[in-house]
Amino acid sequence: MDQGNTAFILICAALVLLMTPGLAFFYGGLVKAKSVISMMMMSFGAMGLIGVLWVLYGYAIAFPAAEGTVAPWAVDPGAFGLTNLLETPEGAAYPPLAFAAFQATFAIITVALVSGAIADRAKFGAWMVFAAIWATVVYFPVASWVFNFGLADDGSFAYGGWLTKGLQDVFGVGTIDFAGGTAVHINAGAAALALALVLGKRVGFAKGVSVPHNPPFVLLGAGLLWFGWFGFNAGSELAADGTAALAFVNTIAAPAAALLAWLLVEKLKDGKPTSVGAASGAVAGLVAITPACGSLSPFWAIVLGLVAGAVCALAIDLKFKLGFDDSLDVVGIHLIGGLIGTLYLGIFANGTGLIYSGSGTQLLVQAIAAFSVLIYSFVLAFVIGYVIEKTMGFRVKNEDEIAGIDTVVHGEEGYVLVDSK
Repeated sequence: MDQGNTAFILICAALVLLMTPGLAFFYGGLVKAKSVISMMMMSFGAMGLIGVLWVLYGYAIAFPAAEGTVAPWAVDPGAFGLTNLLETPEGAAYPPLAFAAFQATFAIITVALVSGAIADRAKFGAWMVFAAIWATVVYFPVASWVFNFGLADDGSFAYGGWLTKGLQDVFGVGTIDFAGGTAVHINAGAAALALALVLGKRVGFAKGVSVPHNPPFVLLGAGLLWFGWFGFNAGSELAADGTAALAFVNTIAAPAAALLAWLLVEKLKDGKPTSVGAASGAVAGLVAITPACGSLSPFWAIVLGLVAGAVCALAIDLKFKLGFDDSLDVVGIHLIGGLIGTLYLGIFANGTGLIYSGSGTQLLVQAIAAFSVLIYSFVLAFVIGYVIEKTMGFRVKNEDEIAGIDTVVHGEEGYVLVDSK
């Protein structure tokens, strides 16, 4: 067992887990002051719920043993409770439990991302029910489609997802998704769009009506996300090597470029670059580079960041034109950014991209993966959300939304400015 790689994976797992509290601050700063507790609790609720479900059965669904291409909805009964991962096989580079821990943090952050689309108006209990069902029938299987490494007899991990090995068997190249452009960002963004449609618009929804109540929270959250994202991207190599170093550098380059591009668009559109725009631009670049960080030269990572920052800055206004209330722009940043990063690889991926190979096969494969995940996640998220809304109710009453859902749902206030005692 390589103790250096084991330490690397465990440290990266801790970094990725930190991203969810970072997301809580990022989202919390963007909502109304009287909704900040509710918003942050949806992220922390996901940490608790998905952490438990992952150990109980999530890993068993996401990582059944790979012997050739694994069926899209395979399950490894021996992995329930992680019982078959307690021993490290001879010759393994790191303990299977280290890999399970690393992937657990991906499941948590993906579910938490969805919550940004329903800010200011969702019941916490209904959110937790949705999170449990969506993780079970959407995230865990999709993670298997993209990330599935089955544990082989020699302790190594072998690809078996249908979007990776399966498409490779058919087209000669499989989907490139180094750290989760499809499984994480497109997946979460599609589910966010579905929930935004199910819950409907906030009271008084219109451009310019809702403004972030705490931009410093947003900047703090973006900083924590960026910091944790180094574990997210570089850690996906599962080894402290040159590819991890490339992913690390690209995780600097792309979001830095996206930040600048977003600010430039803001300046040209509105006359002023904003702190929230800087934070949002950085996140857009991080989203776009996630699938591509191990397959692009740093130059092309900068170009990707510029494209993602500019396009996502424009895409966030689609909700006003199309009439859906994606409260915190999960669709505009994560769905659109994930699509950009995933499809960009079809052209610029080292070796197999169009400009290197002269073939459009990689682009075709990337598109199949991106839209398969998008459609699957959207349809099931819409159905799950609709059933919850029609049974236990997903949205709070309009009067509770106006009054502030922190006190109604959680009995707390984010800011107690006067001591009543």
